[in-house]
Amino acid sequence: MENKICSSCGSTKFHEATDYIPLKPTKGSFQGAHKIFSFCMDCGIVDSIRIENTEIFQNKD
Repeated sequence: MENKICSSCGSTKFHEATDYIPLKPTKGSFQGAHKIFSFCMDCGIVDSIRIENTEIFQNKD
């Protein structure tokens, strides 16, 4: 992970984790994509959220 500095406390210790509920398209898909959170290990502020497998959200016309 790149060197980040927490905007809240100035720490450089970050970690990544996923949520247990996948993000799903609103129209009838059973596939889901995990949300990956990057957060400060000292104060807990979330630095970023990204989605894995964004292909499931693209239109398949």
